[in-house]
Amino acid sequence: MNGAELVIRARGLSKRFGQLTAVDHLDLSVRRAEVFGFLGPNGSGKSTTIRMLCGLLLPSEGEIEVLGCQIPRDAEELKRHIGYMTQKFSLYEDLSVVENLEFLATVQGLDKRAGRRRIAELLERYWLADRRDQLAGTLSGGQRQRLALAGAVLHQPALLLLDEPTSAVDPQSRREFWDSLFELAEAGTTLLVSTHYMDEAERCTRLGILDTGRLVADGSPRELMDALPGHPLLLECAQPRQAQRALQGMPQVLAMAQIGAALRVLGATADAREQIEQRLREQGIGAQVEETEANLEDVFVSVTRKPLAEAQTP
Repeated sequence: MNGAELVIRARGLSKRFGQLTAVDHLDLSVRRAEVFGFLGPNGSGKSTTIRMLCGLLLPSEGEIEVLGCQIPRDAEELKRHIGYMTQKFSLYEDLSVVENLEFLATVQGLDKRAGRRRIAELLERYWLADRRDQLAGTLSGGQRQRLALAGAVLHQPALLLLDEPTSAVDPQSRREFWDSLFELAEAGTTLLVSTHYMDEAERCTRLGILDTGRLVADGSPRELMDALPGHPLLLECAQPRQAQRALQGMPQVLAMAQIGAALRVLGATADAREQIEQRLREQGIGAQVEETEANLEDVFVSVTRKPLAEAQTP
């Protein structure tokens, strides 16, 4: 294996549920040891895509190859080489922490002695050793998340698929969880993570933005920001809410968001700044409008033409 090897290759991938097209002719390539992020609002097709990639859902159209396995033909073989974790943390709440892991080790066919060593290693790595005899149902959100991750990597999968795994935990647990993910990537595990949090998307080595089942952007966060077709502006004024109302409905304004006492505006064209300044003068609003650096929020709004709130609503 080398760093350029494709671990996931999908071409023309589609999934329809009756009249609803959840995934629409998606092409996707993920290389070994990448941390590839899916960013998109609920209903954009992230979960459906992940379920097809790991063989849990049959595609309506398209070709899928994961770790050299053709899906759906080799779905059973693939299960031995991947880990899958969802936001629901599939744990047995009436079993203890260690009993959950022992059960998974049996299901995955691990040798008993090797399984015990691996479980002990993971309990230490994910700060669960002092909770080994506690019932999973009594753990905090962050502890449950760490236990679910330990279960997903128990058999040392080459590929780990995570479907919005941090949506139910606090910010500190999210940071610790991402540290664990980068540790796995450093050891050679490929990760595909879906999220609707911009700060998490920025952590990924590569990012795909989904909108209504289509991949509308693909690249590193830096590449996507550098290629932004819109023009981000920062508007400083004493009355940002009044300024926002004045600019509402302008075709040159793709999106606006108040940041403290300032207003962040995504302009559609290079001359948007001039037209915005003119509109504010006409409305008697004094403001200083300056160009500012692009961020992933700007990219999301530009490629989907959706308000940011739609992406970050759990």
